[in-house]
This record gives sequence, structure tokens and C-alpha cells, in this order.
Amino acid sequence: MAYKITDDCVSCGACAEECPVSAITEGDGKYEIDADTCVDCGSCADACPVGAPVQE
Repeated sequence: MAYKITDDCVSCGACAEECPVSAITEGDGKYEIDADTCVDCGSCADACPVGAPVQE
């Protein structure tokens, strides 16, 4: 199951910096995860200060 980023995102970019497959990009008002690229490693969730990335 891929991760997704909730509306709790504060657009700090910490998750994108930690993603080993570059599945995270800056979207409109929050970051977004490409589900087809995500390898479900959890690095984004570990790096996020507000817990915005969650498993779908």
C-alpha cells in the first residue's frame, strides 16, 4: 500500500528530501506522493514533523 499525504501537510519538504525513489513532489498547497512510484518504505512518515504521510 502506498502512502498519501493528508491535509495536515505544512509544505516543509522534509518528506520529499527523505524519499529514496523521488515519489514526492510539491503540489498545490501540500506535497503529493505518486502511488505508482512509492515503494512503501515509510521514510516520509518518519521524517514528517506533523505526521501527514499515512498509508492508504
